[in-house]
Amino acid sequence: MRAVVTRVSSASVEIDDKLHGAIQRGFLVLLGVGPRDTELTAAKLADKVCGLRVFEDERGKMNVNLQAVGGSLLVVSQFTLYADCSQRRPGFSGAAKPDLAIPLYEAFMSACRERGFPVEHGEFGADMQVSSVNDGPVTLILDME
Repeated sequence: MRAVVTRVSSASVEIDDKLHGAIQRGFLVLLGVGPRDTELTAAKLADKVCGLRVFEDERGKMNVNLQAVGGSLLVVSQFTLYADCSQRRPGFSGAAKPDLAIPLYEAFMSACRERGFPVEHGEFGADMQVSSVNDGPVTLILDME
């Protein structure tokens, strides 16, 4: 699994011009699933994301986690994180097929909820418009492979 995690002051996703999910302070997580990923991978990534200490403490240091700031997550499926960009036209055969990717996308979100975090989300495979107000900006790339 791969995730691009952005610390945000707000983020939202619209589908067909309708608000589908929105958060205030927290993380926008663009999530890609690979063909070798498992539920264990999803759980490990959820631990990593939910435990990141990237919010500022009273001294202005990135030392505070999502729980301490009462943050939420907006998770958006992003198969393009597995793009092969060796050519000008990216190939996407490196991403997991929907029969594997959808359950693992759901498993990741469930694992985050089990850790006590509110989770909003997009819709797998939908054409989505994602908006965010990046805080910092702070953006991290996590690769569980």
